Amino acid sequence: MDFDKLLSGYKSKACVISVDVYPDDRYGNIRIVAGNKPHCEDMIRTMQKEFIPDSPYTEYLPENKNFEDFCYRSAILGQPLHTYVPLPFMNLWLNMFLLPLESDKENTGYCLYSYDVAPQADAEQRASLSADTAATVLQTCIKLRGSSNIKETIGEVINDIREICESDHCCILLVDKETRTCKTFCEAFSEGSTAIPMDEFLDDGFFDITQSWDDTIGGSSCVIVKNQQDREWLESVNPLWYESLTEAGVYNIVLYPLIYNDKTLGYMWSLNFNEENTVKIKETLELTTYFIASEIANYQLLKKLETMSTIDMLTGVKNRNAMNNMISNIIEDKATMKCPYSVVFTDLNGLKRVNDQNGHTEGDNLLKTTAHMFSGIFYDAEVYRAGGDEFMILASEMDEDVLEARLKRVAEQSEKENIHVSIGTYVVREGEDIRTAMRVADERMYADKNAYYEAHPELKYR
Repeated sequence: MDFDKLLSGYKSKACVISVDVYPDDRYGNIRIVAGNKPHCEDMIRTMQKEFIPDSPYTEYLPENKNFEDFCYRSAILGQPLHTYVPLPFMNLWLNMFLLPLESDKENTGYCLYSYDVAPQADAEQRASLSADTAATVLQTCIKLRGSSNIKETIGEVINDIREICESDHCCILLVDKETRTCKTFCEAFSEGSTAIPMDEFLDDGFFDITQSWDDTIGGSSCVIVKNQQDREWLESVNPLWYESLTEAGVYNIVLYPLIYNDKTLGYMWSLNFNEENTVKIKETLELTTYFIASEIANYQLLKKLETMSTIDMLTGVKNRNAMNNMISNIIEDKATMKCPYSVVFTDLNGLKRVNDQNGHTEGDNLLKTTAHMFSGIFYDAEVYRAGGDEFMILASEMDEDVLEARLKRVAEQSEKENIHVSIGTYVVREGEDIRTAMRVADERMYADKNAYYEAHPELKYR
C-alpha cells in the first residue's frame, strides 16, 4: 500500500503505525512507518528531531503501554478507536484517532494514527463518549452532586465501577506525601470474592509501594495490566509492586491516580476485571476519576475546615466552640452521655508568671504539655480547652472511684512535669442537669485555686 499517498489526503497530523504480532498473539515491534507533512513538522517542533520512516515509535514518543495496546487493537484486531487523554509529562492533552488498515504483510498489521494536542482540556472532547459510557458517567455525576454524605456515595459509585469492570475488588486509597501515610477511603468486593481488604496491607512499607506507582504510570494517564505480556512488563519495571500483586492473587489491574489541581490525592483501582471490556473500562474511568477526585478534594477541604472550627490549634484538644456545641446538644437531647459521667474543670496555675518571666513561647509549651497530660490520662474522654488556661473534661460512664484514680495520676504526673493545676469535679447521675454539674465543678475548681494560693501566697497574681 502507498502510505504516503494515503496520508497526503489528511490535513491533520497523521501517520501510519505498524504492529508485529507473534503466533501466541503477543505484539512485538511497533513502528511509525510513514508520516504526512504536518506530522513530520510536529516531530521537528516538539521532539527536535527529523522524522525517519519505519522507526520505532519510542524514537519520537515516550514508551506507553496504553498507547501500545490501542495500536495493537486497531492494527491487529481491526478496532477503530478514539480517546482523549492528558499527557502529564508534557502538560498537554492528546486527541487521538486510530483506524485499522488492510495489511499485505504476514504477522504485521497497520493502522492510521491521526492526532492533535492542546495545552488545555476541551470540555466537548472530554464529553465525547459512547452513549453507554456517557450514561454511566452521567449517573455517577448525579449521584455525587445529589449526595449529603459524600463518603457513603463514593462508596456506592465504587461498587458501580466494580460492576462495570466485572472485577473482584475496587478501591480508593488516599495518600499523604507529607506524613508518608495512606488510608483506605472506600472499597467494594464482588460476591464471593477472596480479595483481602486493603487495611490488611497498610503497614509501614506500603506507602513506599504507592510512591512507585507514578513512575510506573509514566507519561500515561493510568496503568492497565490485563495479560501475561503486561504482567511481564510490570515485573520488569516495578518488581516490588508486581510481587505484592502476585502474592495477593491479582492477575490483572487497572489503576488511575486521583489528581486535583495538579496534586495527587490518591489512587483508584479495579482488580481482576473482565479484560474483554478493557477499552470501555478505560474510557469510563478516564472521566469518572476526574469527578471523583474533585469530590474527594471538596470532602477533604470540608473536613479540614471542620477540624479547624472544633480543634484548638495550639494544644490539639477540642476548642471552646466544640465544647459549647456538645453542651447544647446534651441539653437538647441531641447527644447522650451515659451515666454516671464526670465533669472536670481545670485551671493552669502560674501561666501568667511563666509568660512574664520566660516569654509566651514557654507559656505555650506549658499549655501543650498540660493538654497532652489530660489527653493521655483521660484517653477515653473528651478534653476541651475552654479558653486561656482553662480546660474542661467530659468523661462518659466514669464514676467517683474511676475519677479519683485518674486524678491521682494527674497529681503524680503534674509533679513530674512541674505543672500546677486547680481542679473541680462533679459526677452526674441519672436525671441531673449538666448545667448544674458545670456550675458546681467550676465553683470547686476556684475553691481549689484559692487554697493553692493560700498555701503559696508568694505566687498570687503571678
